[in-house]
Amino acid sequence: MTTTPPPGPAEPELQRTLGGFQVFAISFAFISVAVGVFGTYDDLLRTSGPVGIWLWIVAAVGQTLVALVVAQFAARIALSGSSYQWASRLADPKVGWFFGWLTFWYLAIAVVAIDNALASQALMPLLGLEEDENTARLITVVVLLLQAVLVIASTKLLGWVSSGAVVVELAIVAILVVVLLVVVALNGSGHPENLFSRGIAADDPDYFAIGGGLMGGMLMGLTTLVGFDSAANLAEEAKDPFRNVPRAIVASVVAAGVAGLVFIVVLTVSITDVAAVSTDGSPVAAVIGEQIGATGERLFLAGIAFAMFGAGMVIMAACARQVFAIARDRRFPAARVMARVSPRTQTPIPATLLIVGVGIVLMLALPGEALLQLIVASTILPALIYGGIVVLYLGVRRRLDRRTGGFSLGRFEVPVAVVALVWVAFALFVLLTPESARVPGLIVLGLLAVGGVYFGFLLSTRRSVFEHEPGGGPAVVAIESDPAPLTGPATPKDSA
Repeated sequence: MTTTPPPGPAEPELQRTLGGFQVFAISFAFISVAVGVFGTYDDLLRTSGPVGIWLWIVAAVGQTLVALVVAQFAARIALSGSSYQWASRLADPKVGWFFGWLTFWYLAIAVVAIDNALASQALMPLLGLEEDENTARLITVVVLLLQAVLVIASTKLLGWVSSGAVVVELAIVAILVVVLLVVVALNGSGHPENLFSRGIAADDPDYFAIGGGLMGGMLMGLTTLVGFDSAANLAEEAKDPFRNVPRAIVASVVAAGVAGLVFIVVLTVSITDVAAVSTDGSPVAAVIGEQIGATGERLFLAGIAFAMFGAGMVIMAACARQVFAIARDRRFPAARVMARVSPRTQTPIPATLLIVGVGIVLMLALPGEALLQLIVASTILPALIYGGIVVLYLGVRRRLDRRTGGFSLGRFEVPVAVVALVWVAFALFVLLTPESARVPGLIVLGLLAVGGVYFGFLLSTRRSVFEHEPGGGPAVVAIESDPAPLTGPATPKDSA
C-alpha cells in the first residue's frame, strides 16, 4: 500500500476554525451526560434499582481507558474519519473500510435516535402536546432539517452551538445539584438510603444472573459515555489538532464521568417514592418537578432540549465528515458527489444531506418497534468499534511516530490498552447477553452483511481504490508531512 497525493488542482477543503474549547465541546456535547441520564435513568431504576447508579463508576473508568487509547491515535493521525483513517493507513485500507462502514451507521442512527428523543421526551412535553408517535416523527424530521442547515452553514457556527450546549448542560447539572441539595436539606426530603436500594427490582429472582437486572444497570453508563472520539472526526477543522483533539477526547469522558456521577447521586437521594418514580415515563423530570416544582421542571426540559439539539448537530457533523473521508478515497457510494466540499461554506454539503435523507427514510419507513430495535442495535456498534480500535492499537503501536509535545502514555501504553481491551470485551458481554439484545444483535449482523456485499462490489469493480492510500488533498498532505502544530487552513505550502 502506498500513500500518494491526488493529482490535479486542489479542491475546496475543510478549514481550521475550531479552537481548543470548541473541540472539547464537540466531544462533550456528543456524550451529553444530562441527556444520557435523562433518557436512561428509567431503565436503570426498573432493572437494577437505584443502587445501580454505582455501576456508572465502572463504566466511566472503563471508557476512560478506551479514550486514552483513542487519544494515542488522534495525537498522531489528525484526519477526518478517525478509526477509518487510522486502520486504513496503519493496517490495511480493507480493514479501515469496515471501521468506516460501522461508524457511518452508528452515527447515522444516533442522529435519528437523539432527535426523536428530543421530539418525544423534551419538546412535546415542553409544548404541552399529547403523546403521539406521528407528531414526534414529524418534529424529528423538522429538527433534522434545521440541524442540517446549521451544520452546512459553517463549522464555526457548529463550534458556537456545541459550546453553548455544553455551557447550558453543565449549568443544568450544576444548578440542579445545588438546588436539589438545598431543597432536600431544608425540607428534610432527602433519602440517602436510596443509594443502596434495589427498589422495584428487589424481588427479581434473576437480579444477579447473566443478563439480569444488575447487569442491566450498566447500560446507562455504556450508552451515555460514548462518542468522545467525535472530536477526531473533525480533526481537519481543529487548530493544533495533535494537541487539542487528544486532550478533548480524554477530558470530555472524564468530565462527563464526574459530572454524571454527581448528578445521579443527588438525583437518587432526592427521590421520595422509589416505586412511583421507577414506573414514571420520565423519572428525572418527575423528581425535579416534585422537589422544585413545575417551573423548575419546564426550565429543565428547555435546557435538555437545547442540549439535545446541540448533540444532534455534533453527531450529524461527525457522520458527514465520516462519509466525506471515505468518499474522498473513492470507497463510498456516489463517492465523487459525497467528497465535495462547498467552496463557500467549506463544509461537505452532499454528505450532510445524506444523513438527513437516511433519517427521513427511517422516520417514514420503519414502524415504532422496528425503529426502536434499530436504535437499540446502535448501542452495540460503538463497543464493537472501540474494541477494534484497541486491537488495532496493540497491533500497530510500534509503527506510530511520536511527536514532540504530543499526547503519549509512555510506558503505560500497553497496560492501559490491554485493560481497555478486557473492558470492551466485558461491555460487549453486558450488551449482548440479555434476551432483548437478540434482535438488535441480528440487525448489527445485517449491517455487516450489507457492508460485505458493497465491499465485494468494490473489490470486483474498483479494486484499485484499496491498493493505495490517496493523499486526500492539501489538508491531508499537510498533516501527514508536517509534524508541527497546525493552526490555520491547510495549504500546499504547509507541507513544504
